[in-house]
Parts: sequence; C-alpha cells; structure tokens
Amino acid sequence: MSAMAETQNEKLPVEKIIVELESLPKPTDLSGVFSRPAPVELEVGIGKGGFLLEQAKARGEVNFFGIEWANEFFRFSADRYARWGLTNIRVMRTDARAFFEAWLSPACLDAVHVYFPDPWPKKRHHKRRFFRAETIEAVVRALKPGGRLFVATDHAEYWAVIQPLLSSRADLEEIEFPTNFAKPGEVVGTNFERKYIKEGRTFYKIALRKR
Repeated sequence: MSAMAETQNEKLPVEKIIVELESLPKPTDLSGVFSRPAPVELEVGIGKGGFLLEQAKARGEVNFFGIEWANEFFRFSADRYARWGLTNIRVMRTDARAFFEAWLSPACLDAVHVYFPDPWPKKRHHKRRFFRAETIEAVVRALKPGGRLFVATDHAEYWAVIQPLLSSRADLEEIEFPTNFAKPGEVVGTNFERKYIKEGRTFYKIALRKR
C-alpha cells in the first residue's frame, strides 16, 4: 500500500485534526500529536490551507502541522483537511511567535514554512511581525540539524528586514529553493500567491538549512 493510501485509509473527524494548545506539554515535541513516527514539517499561517493540503496529499510519508491565528481560516482549513480524509495533518489556532518561543522542544522539526506572512506595514505594528531576532532564534532551535526553513514574501520592505536577519546567522546556510512545491509559474501555491500573481507582484524567497 502506498504512503498516500495509508494516509487516507482511516479518516479523522475534524475534532481529531485540531490540536488545542492547552493539551500539549511544555516543552512539546510535535511528533507526539500524530499517530505514527514520521518527519514533521510546520507551516506558519496556513490561510485557507492550500499549501499543506497539496503537500500532505503528495508526501504521505511526512506529518504536517499548521498554525493559523485567524479563526475563520483556521476552521475552513481544518474542515477542508477532514473532507480529504488526511490523517497526516494537524492544525492549531495560536500565536506562532509565542508557540516557537515558549512551547516547542529543541530539534523537533524537519522543516518550517513561512509564506506571505503579514507584513504589519505600519511602524507602530512592526513589533507584531513574525520575523524578529527572538523568533528566528526559536525557529532555529526547534529545527533538527539539517532541518530546513523556507520563506516567501511579496513585501519588499519586510523582505529588507527578513533577508539580513536570516543571512547573518552562522548556523544557517542558504540552499536552493525547491521547484516542486507548486505547479509551474508558482513558488509554493498558496491562495495569497495566486492572488498576487494576478496583481503582478514581485516575490522574494529564501531557503536555508540548519548546519
């Protein structure tokens, strides 16, 4: 039986796909929320869930964990995954920065995906941005040696902050950004990306590996 067939063999109700923060130990290793041992990849800000959906369908041998703060998107995505019968996805509604900085165990993730994060463009809101030195430190700590971090944004000013923060770290080395995350003409295939493609926006992306 293929990995994908195994993933879809036993459907989970949406209540099993949703993980409550209060149910997790502190610190927590996310492999414990799945029913099988497998590599764990986490997406920050899943939106309508398109990226994780396609990845979970294509890569049944990997466990995927998604974080979303907007309740409407969170519920939509959880219902969407349940309808597909995917058992290798779990989702949680929480603040991603706090989760990385205060909850995750060291070296528990194989990859972290952050696509089109809210740029909080007003200066007084910059403190809400995901990419700040403390959070990047926590992300790197949560990655296993050899773990990867993938980032994409359409916001030039935010990219001017993100890129130096990541490239200056001696514990991260830049690698080639994958070309198999989405169909031709797309970077990662999120709903935001498809909207921005129609608007003709420029994208900035980077992939790094923990040394």
